[in-house]
Amino acid sequence: MCESVRVLVVDDHPIVRQGLRALIAATPGLVPVGEAGDGDEAVRLAAAAQPDVIVMDLVMPGSDGVAAIGELKSLCPDTRVLVFTGYADDEKVLGAIRMGALGYLLKDSSPQDVLRAIREVARGEASLHPAVARRLIHELNQDQGPHGEPLTERELEVLRLVAHGLSNQEIADRCTISERTVRTHVSSILSKLHLSSRTQATLYALRQGIAHLESA
Repeated sequence: MCESVRVLVVDDHPIVRQGLRALIAATPGLVPVGEAGDGDEAVRLAAAAQPDVIVMDLVMPGSDGVAAIGELKSLCPDTRVLVFTGYADDEKVLGAIRMGALGYLLKDSSPQDVLRAIREVARGEASLHPAVARRLIHELNQDQGPHGEPLTERELEVLRLVAHGLSNQEIADRCTISERTVRTHVSSILSKLHLSSRTQATLYALRQGIAHLESA
């Protein structure tokens, strides 16, 4: 990625905001563009700054993270959201994925994990903490059965690699096909399975046993 990734930090705890901002500012290729203490402030700042990535807590005073994600997707369609939560079993996490968040980290993650997740989400890739992924899969299993059209062998292979966190270019290199062809496969996968994002595709692959957390 040639240009720096512009990051907005949203958390109601000042020490968390300041720590994340300092980590981002000290990392080449990442630039902090502001911080907010609640969802309402996050929406205002994001509309003005149009960040590439928003690192956002889910539980905050006023407009919480889930409600804010919906507004942000309307105001800043090109901005990606990385949820940064303290609870893997928080029911709000499932709401966040349905609103379009791409990444989910727990607050006990290492600084390296946080930085990697920011970069992955900036590239449009899903970034899921294993504990969060397991919780989401459990919740999805309660109300979702198999659905959609059958995938081809190539589409299953691409879906497996998407679930393992590979970028389109990395998938292209692995499968010896063009990146444009990978994009076509990903679009077909989402259409056939009636899914709206790579994150949902990742969860589907994990839930159906197409991919496994241990090998992701």
